[in-house]
Amino acid sequence: MSVDPDRAGKRWSVRRVPPDLERAYIDGGFWTDDTLGAMVARQLAAHPASTVAIWSRSRGWQGSYAAIDEEARRLVTLLQEMGVRPGDSVAFQLPNWREAVVSFAALALGGYVLVPIVHIYGRKEVAFILEQSRAVAYISPPAYGHVDYEAIVEAAAPGSLRLHVVVGGAEAPPSSRGLARIGWAECTERTPAIDLPRVQPDEVAVLAYTSGTTSDPKGVVHDHRTMLSELRHMKHWLDPAKPNLMGSPVTHATGMIGAVLGPLAIGQNIHLIDRWDPAHALEVMLEAGIGGGAGASVFLASLLDHPAFTLAHAARMGRVGLGGAPVPVALAERAASHGIAIIRAYGSTEHPSTTGCRFDDPADRRHRTDGRACPGVELRLVDGNGADVPAGSPGEILSRGPDLCLGYTDPALTAAAFDDEGWYHTGDIGVLDEHGFLTITDRAKDIIIRGGENISASEVEEALQTLKGVAEIAVVAAPDRRLGEHACAIVRMLSGAAPVTLTDVTVHLSGVGLARQKWPEELRVVDEFPRTASGKIRKIDLRAWLRSEAGDATGSRISPSGSWTGR
Repeated sequence: MSVDPDRAGKRWSVRRVPPDLERAYIDGGFWTDDTLGAMVARQLAAHPASTVAIWSRSRGWQGSYAAIDEEARRLVTLLQEMGVRPGDSVAFQLPNWREAVVSFAALALGGYVLVPIVHIYGRKEVAFILEQSRAVAYISPPAYGHVDYEAIVEAAAPGSLRLHVVVGGAEAPPSSRGLARIGWAECTERTPAIDLPRVQPDEVAVLAYTSGTTSDPKGVVHDHRTMLSELRHMKHWLDPAKPNLMGSPVTHATGMIGAVLGPLAIGQNIHLIDRWDPAHALEVMLEAGIGGGAGASVFLASLLDHPAFTLAHAARMGRVGLGGAPVPVALAERAASHGIAIIRAYGSTEHPSTTGCRFDDPADRRHRTDGRACPGVELRLVDGNGADVPAGSPGEILSRGPDLCLGYTDPALTAAAFDDEGWYHTGDIGVLDEHGFLTITDRAKDIIIRGGENISASEVEEALQTLKGVAEIAVVAAPDRRLGEHACAIVRMLSGAAPVTLTDVTVHLSGVGLARQKWPEELRVVDEFPRTASGKIRKIDLRAWLRSEAGDATGSRISPSGSWTGR
């Protein structure tokens, strides 16, 4: 079965990789004719007895790669019968359940453009993603936690969406907007697909949406070559004999790559947990004889902090890779005190593995730097004029490599972030030492990384501008011992207005439908903001004050006007 070129994921205007780089990636073996679907099919067949375990208190499941392969092929048949054709975009928004792994495998096997949506995204984000990605089908539960997915779909703007596959719950109810709605159980009645489509390696494989400096999520475009290049980096950090319990969601870039694609690429057993509960995770680690704590630093910190953590857990962890959020040096040193070796890595949805340490690097470098450039990756640090800075001096990080995305679904964002030589302007500030080890020191991009999840400060600010009595607001990253960072809202009130409370803020954001993980967890009220000569709020100063306060053991507070109040 071949794919219609007009539907092969070429509906987005992606950047042109410079010919010399393209040739270098091909000659270096990074870019091949392999595809995501071919790799998934090959690995599922090569390791049929490898297992997938879903550690859920409500939807636990254990089965083999062979079982995942069969169910995924049944889902491909179902989608084909419902008129979803290869090259169409298919969104899936699921917790770490069996169906999330099956959906990932099925969409790759079926030649579809995968559109994973983090399961805690609310109606604002989901409606935008479904429309912009031109998703034809959407896979989700009826609801999960506080998010009602069926209501989101019913209220979303009319677009290309015409099929909703509902996982779990009662029989799928009819749609009031004429949307075809079918229950996941229908898969069992289908015959597994055998004739799978042939796709080209330069066709779009994944649209990974991430919150960043824009109010709406950014659609990051990866083709088969960039996705599979990332797996070469993952293999350096994974041990087939030592799987980890992973809490990062399959529908987030870190979970998709680290919890499913990476293990699948080496035939490793996959262990997922749908709700990160440290007590439950510690129980699972002992029962299954596996490690834990990999991913964002919040996972490791929560295990070490829990009273049930023992030497038996530490022995099973051994080595832990951390990335996706800031890694405090104190956390690394605390892990080392338990005999746990950690490595830090730096990347993004756009460029998943930019730098990383190795476990044989000296502990001081593993604890205090984000490692050296990964194979095939190039780095530059530049000043405000675009000139290279010397070693040891801070500068904006520019990167390029075989796993770098092809841009964004929004051409304007692509033009702003990528130059003609193929460099990605990350907006992150770092320092390179004389040995090539990178340390991230700040971010020019206005985002908060909370437990590995990107939060757009401007999106939260926009939602809070209509809060009664607020004259001006800035949302910035505040240090968080457990999550790495959380959002702090700093507000200046209108003259005579009573100061708002954190409760006022959360009630307001709930009303506008902003996802809960984006809500500020801290509130400060100031008389005035620090500003640039042009009057712009100096957020770099706000972040510095919050870091200074967090590190001040005396509890004294630092502010531009001496007027920090609230909590």
